[in-house]
Amino acid sequence: MSSEAFHFQQGSIPLLLSIPHLGTEIPADIREQLTDASTEVADTDWHLDRLYDFAARAGASVLGARYSRYAIDLNRPASGESLYPGQTTTGLCPLETFRGDPLYRNGSGPDSVEVQRRLGVYWQPYHAQLHAELERLTARFGKVLLWEAHSIASVLPRLFEGKLPDLNIGTNSGASCDASVLDAITATLGDQPFTWIANGRFKGGYITRAYGQPERGVHAVQLEMCQSTYMDEAAPFGYREDRASKVQPVVEGMVMAAFEAVRGL
Repeated sequence: MSSEAFHFQQGSIPLLLSIPHLGTEIPADIREQLTDASTEVADTDWHLDRLYDFAARAGASVLGARYSRYAIDLNRPASGESLYPGQTTTGLCPLETFRGDPLYRNGSGPDSVEVQRRLGVYWQPYHAQLHAELERLTARFGKVLLWEAHSIASVLPRLFEGKLPDLNIGTNSGASCDASVLDAITATLGDQPFTWIANGRFKGGYITRAYGQPERGVHAVQLEMCQSTYMDEAAPFGYREDRASKVQPVVEGMVMAAFEAVRGL
């Protein structure tokens, strides 16, 4: 299934994989407002549908964005408020790339009317599908794992110091899932080559925070991966099977451990 705003594949188990920054398309009316810095859509969460193909094979529902975060960021609150007060981040309709290059020719970005239009056309349909699928899965199974899949360049001085850990797990500081779910994830990370941290620089974006409601049966986890673990971080941002083949089993182990922990609650 697809719509103007997303691609969706309905699964058969209580696991929903959400990839809100997968999209690379920019609508023509928005593209004409943007600078050349937007051309590469460099801040895409590249190839995560391919990296996570094990989830679809296991029976998970998969929801992915069609449009670039340069149009609107589906993992930001509709109000536009910052998720990390006091830290440099990008907003609902980003004005700059992660590296600080301006995105809009006019320098000021969309006005409030245009922001509301984009919310209605792109943001709301994604969230309506996300909400509907979580409702369907919780009605059928009683509980569900929402896994938020993200990736980012490993070194971005404008946003954080030094190099990120390879695997950044976020559970809104423990509020978005039962503690046993995070315990199950971290228990898989003892004998593997990648660095990791839980609730460090990335604690979970809007989707993890808003939808992760363990008291209602929805357990949400965000994984922000360094792109260097599975792809080239420079254009044309190619998928690297030699790297992906090493990290994919680790990610699969994390997801399935979390899934089994949710099912066991």
